[in-house]
Amino acid sequence: MPQSLTEKILSRASGKKVSPGDIVEVNVDIVAFHDLTGFHVIEVMNEIKHATIFDKSKLVIAFDHMVPPPDVRSAEIQKLVREFALNHEIRHFHDVGSGILHQILLEEYVMPGQVVIGADSHTSTSGALGAFAQGMGASDVAAIVVTGKTWLSVPQPFKLLLKGNLREWVTGKDVALELLKVFKSDYFNNMSVEVFVDVGTKFPMDYRATVANMGVELNADSLIFVPDNEVINYILSERGYKLDQVSIMPDLNAEYVDEYTLELDRVDLLVAAPYSVDNVKSVREVEGTEADVVFIGSCANGRLSDLEISAKLMKGRKVKSRCIVIPASRKVFMRALELGYIQTLVSAGCVVTYGTCGPCIGGHFGVAGSDEVVVSTSNRNFLGRMGSPKSRTYLSGPSVAAATALCGKICEPGDVL
Repeated sequence: MPQSLTEKILSRASGKKVSPGDIVEVNVDIVAFHDLTGFHVIEVMNEIKHATIFDKSKLVIAFDHMVPPPDVRSAEIQKLVREFALNHEIRHFHDVGSGILHQILLEEYVMPGQVVIGADSHTSTSGALGAFAQGMGASDVAAIVVTGKTWLSVPQPFKLLLKGNLREWVTGKDVALELLKVFKSDYFNNMSVEVFVDVGTKFPMDYRATVANMGVELNADSLIFVPDNEVINYILSERGYKLDQVSIMPDLNAEYVDEYTLELDRVDLLVAAPYSVDNVKSVREVEGTEADVVFIGSCANGRLSDLEISAKLMKGRKVKSRCIVIPASRKVFMRALELGYIQTLVSAGCVVTYGTCGPCIGGHFGVAGSDEVVVSTSNRNFLGRMGSPKSRTYLSGPSVAAATALCGKICEPGDVL
């Protein structure tokens, strides 16, 4: 019987042919955690007698949520996790300043067709490269670190086709918000969204990473981009590895629970208004809303193209809102530095720093005060997510965020130019 990509990946990982609804035990290719969740993973491991790590080469640890530590508690947590990594000789350990875990996974580790499990909900980001990627709780991840296995309910595959090309300034974030507008945040429960990019459609890797990142906001078990030339070229350029595309493609006659075609040229510049990711509106519906803070970064939109778009708009101009820009990894930061984007952003009045999740979770390096309005390229705008429960957060793509910082209120790039 023909199989979808999801079924193929989980069949390989379980050693038997699977179908939607099956409960299977799978071998995990990559398991990952960061500073905050890592503390709890290690706590659980310490309760398991004679616990050992199943394969140190498959464990990735990165400090990203509260870095550098803004308080004693964060410092103590990182000290404990750092000691764990050093004592167990974990070579894939990324200390303060390396960047955000999900970006590092894309840059250095994940391959198409893998099963990737992380102790963070936005592990779904790795689906951009054609992996089945899912976030789990600390106890489940601790069990994987010890055994190399986990159990899953095989989700129903859903086919999403991206067709046509985006208009100027419209990015992958707007596509993710469009999907949230259409399907809302609970539709894809127990489904794996398999994204096909139509021939002739330009949808770069950075945009795919953003959509995959927001897959968990759509409540999908996973969101997987079916590998095509974009993925093959990325793997070749980043890893020097030539892929066998046939082994990581769904069968031609695979069955899907449903399908949907998104015409990219019809996608507008969008925002998610407070306090839900699926409270999606066009920018024109909320334009003129005063913005106290703009945040450009996070595992959703801290990539090179996000900084390029921001710098293009800000070149020769000055921001009117406080603007924090955080590249998602050291690699992105260094490349943006070489290309002059960092200089442009700093000259425009932005605060630019290393890869950290801080503002996204209301942790540090930019916490919203009461009655403040934040326009953020991050992935969640729940009540109190970025600071005070009396603040309001609008989610947007980088072009709208950069334009808003320049206008001092929510606006479109065209209003700046």
